[in-house]
Amino acid sequence: QVQLVETGGGSVQSGGSLRLSCAASGYTFRNRCMGWFRQAPGKEREWVTTIATSFRTTYHDSVKGRFTISRDNAKNMLYLQMNSLRPEDTAMYYCAACNSGGTFDYWGQGTQVTVSS
Repeated sequence: QVQLVETGGGSVQSGGSLRLSCAASGYTFRNRCMGWFRQAPGKEREWVTTIATSFRTTYHDSVKGRFTISRDNAKNMLYLQMNSLRPEDTAMYYCAACNSGGTFDYWGQGTQVTVSS
């Protein structure tokens, strides 16, 4: 069955960096766009970034220039490099796979990122 497993979360101080990873299995990874979302306590889940099958990337304005999404189709892995972290980046981070219609229909369980000031 489809599995998306995120790792790499943790606690860092403001200005620090973290690299999240997402291991995908159970479907043809290279055929799917992929994305990262996050959900802070008391807030709705929000989209962070997407990488297409063409490797084209898009980012939420709040993370542009600080976060970088990448994928390794040979390893079925998705990554999120997060630099210059801010307290407002504190959230549960989820990876997700989207279908040809752009709908995110496969989701991981999330990994917690906490940024202290």
